[in-house]
Amino acid sequence: MTMKRALSLGLAMALLLAITGPALADTMKPVNINTASAKELAQLKGVGEKLAEKIVQYREANGPFASPDDLMKVPGIGANILEKNQGLIVVD
Repeated sequence: MTMKRALSLGLAMALLLAITGPALADTMKPVNINTASAKELAQLKGVGEKLAEKIVQYREANGPFASPDDLMKVPGIGANILEKNQGLIVVD
């Protein structure tokens, strides 16, 4: 393979990843906030490791969440995070 062809192939792959990467991120499976681990919760948009730990601690201290809106009882979780994750946050 020539250097020019290898470079062209590399650029094509980079472009493909740039286009499909965000689409793949939007195919995230729903997260049950009553059973998810901190690691799973941290995958939600706007929720990092520290906030995920707070969710787990709140759940352990107060029992299961009745609805996704109950997440706003956790300090640091607001309507913006719920909006970003609409359809991804579920309770059972």
